[in-house]
Amino acid sequence: MNSRLEARFQQLSAENRAALVTYVCAGDPDYETSLALLKHLPGAGADIIELGMPFSDPMADGPAIQAAALRALRGGQTQRKTLEMVRQFREHDDATPVVLMGYYNPIHRYGALEFMRDASASGVDGLLIVDLPAEHDAELGPLSRQYGIDMIRMATPTTDAQRLPKVLAQASGFLYYVSLNGVTGVGQADGAQVRDAIGAIRQQSALPVCVGFGVRTPQQAASFARDAEGVVVGSALVECIERAATGEKAVEAVLELTGQLAAAVRSARQ
Repeated sequence: MNSRLEARFQQLSAENRAALVTYVCAGDPDYETSLALLKHLPGAGADIIELGMPFSDPMADGPAIQAAALRALRGGQTQRKTLEMVRQFREHDDATPVVLMGYYNPIHRYGALEFMRDASASGVDGLLIVDLPAEHDAELGPLSRQYGIDMIRMATPTTDAQRLPKVLAQASGFLYYVSLNGVTGVGQADGAQVRDAIGAIRQQSALPVCVGFGVRTPQQAASFARDAEGVVVGSALVECIERAATGEKAVEAVLELTGQLAAAVRSARQ
């Protein structure tokens, strides 16, 4: 049986278009608003949802996502609540893949075996742990295979030809290509460099490639959607939440931008 991620990428390949992958932080600005966002994102055009697991020291994230994590934590969001949020989403949507993105520390505190078991039972499809290099993952990788969860690995502009095969060997679901060095939401990617990197990855793997970090506008999303199998947008959506006066306004703003991004991604190869 295909995973939800595999099925989604097969569907999009048949439609000759890339996936729009939308990132939001679980519990930002509060549980109810965050769950409402999850439920409405697919209808607005999100093909895959990346759900951030809030952590107090998100070292790879820029100011917008750091602030989102702190808002969520102040509101009482926990790992267990994040998994419960996915479970509630699954009651509403059994097709849209959900990838949890975050850091190893909260999973270690939860207990790796218990976390993977509970994540699988909740309906989580993939896991992307920013601070856990593939070569040093002797724990979550085997557990992910046991519980049917894809391990999304990351490659960056500094991932060299010697390391890339090791990363790809431990990856499933898709490969997350970090389009620039630095933190999320800051800077602008070099389109030619990203195209070259995708080409090099394709010589070694048939795994879908999703490009993230530094993708903020519909125009940027469309540019990467011509070459990659997916485009990840996070900080721009999170900033919509930060600027909104109410939870309802936050949902409206995020869904409006998601619709614009989706339209751009879907027309990129026409």
